[in-house]
Amino acid sequence: MTSNAFLTHPKIAIIGAGGFVFPFRLIGDLLSFPALREATLTLMDVRPEKLGPVADATRELIAHHGFGAAVEETTDRRAALDSADIVIITFQVGGVESYEHDVMIPRKYGIDQTVGDTVGPGGVFRFLRSVSAYDAIIDDALEVCPDAAFINYANPMAMATSYLNARGLRCVGLCHSVQGTTRMLARTLDVPYEEVRYRCAGINHQAWVLEFSRGQEDLYPQLREAMNERHQRGRGGSGLAGDDGDHSEAAEDFTVYEGGNEQVRTTLMNAFGYFETESSHHASEYLPYFRKTPELTQEYIPERWDYFEICSAHDDQGDIDTQLEQLKAELAPSVEYGATIVNSIVTGTPSVVHGNVPNNGSIITNLPADACVEVPCLVDANGVQPTAIGELPLQLAALNRTNVNVQTLAVQAALTGCRENVHHAVALDPLTAAQVTLEDARAMTDELFEAHADLLPARLKG
Repeated sequence: MTSNAFLTHPKIAIIGAGGFVFPFRLIGDLLSFPALREATLTLMDVRPEKLGPVADATRELIAHHGFGAAVEETTDRRAALDSADIVIITFQVGGVESYEHDVMIPRKYGIDQTVGDTVGPGGVFRFLRSVSAYDAIIDDALEVCPDAAFINYANPMAMATSYLNARGLRCVGLCHSVQGTTRMLARTLDVPYEEVRYRCAGINHQAWVLEFSRGQEDLYPQLREAMNERHQRGRGGSGLAGDDGDHSEAAEDFTVYEGGNEQVRTTLMNAFGYFETESSHHASEYLPYFRKTPELTQEYIPERWDYFEICSAHDDQGDIDTQLEQLKAELAPSVEYGATIVNSIVTGTPSVVHGNVPNNGSIITNLPADACVEVPCLVDANGVQPTAIGELPLQLAALNRTNVNVQTLAVQAALTGCRENVHHAVALDPLTAAQVTLEDARAMTDELFEAHADLLPARLKG
């Protein structure tokens, strides 16, 4: 979308609107902004049985508040994209059935991923089985909405966002890790969040809290003391709140997911100097130190959180009904950045978000030019404009590069069809390298190729 005057009736297309937990909460966020209450919300999903309840709830929410927004419901991707001003991608190709392969096949080889959606064998194949869907979106978009602003919420964030930009879209990737982590840290120090100043940069799910302060006071000394007091290896938390996988709201207490089991991130901070922006469950997957044996994992993460189990057990309709009643009672935005970006593009009102964007060699100068980086971005009618970070502390850039290696090889495989790039990506994953031999890594990758064969792009099929 080009920088024009105020858009009074923007078309906002959500591709994957029938997904688990998130899309309807996003719709609530969009409608929280007055400038978006006359928009056309085009909801698209390939599964009409999943899309219908979301579209019905959206219409009910709009009618309840008396807004003028229009709702379009379609399984036709091209129609959804046609003349769109903003396109939001939020889907998982293959659903829970494919996700099961991502986590269960590696477990046969001793690789336990609590999520498996970022790097590692799970992240690589979640991305590769999505490539055909991305290609279809890209091909249509370049014809019917070439100026649209794209927002990607699909994981693996770095791989997907890199690929979408490499194929010609103007896309920012969004996550809630920075918002969630900085709120948790403020809660840990009993500091009102609105008084906290922070600066974060790195890559998605492995960005770093470079600064954390209140006014002129550096809060890092207090943070180190508090986290080491609360989170010692071998000593788990107690009385932690549960977690259902929906992190679009700021947690009000320390949970099993975030704030309760933080031995991993505390250990990383002690070793490398800075706090990391993704939960200890996630963070333990991206490095070779914490999941070498089940016993060691238990020491660092005494209360397991397993996203595959959460996804397998959730109740779609119950989730939507609960969110609908909450949004009828109080229509307020969550901590997610998506609707804030849309509002800024539509109205020109400036905002600052942490977004995932192509590095292009100039944003974080000691990460590869072809990396996808997560940095503060200014947003206004000109779109998303990343800020230059310069060099990360050397040790942080080195940690990021171990994950960037996996991401760029997987993206190259998708662009060229080179299956060897996939083998190399998985073999270079830090957790995989810590757990299996190169021979077993190749056998596991071949097994994942076979399991996902029906969804892979033709250029990656054997």
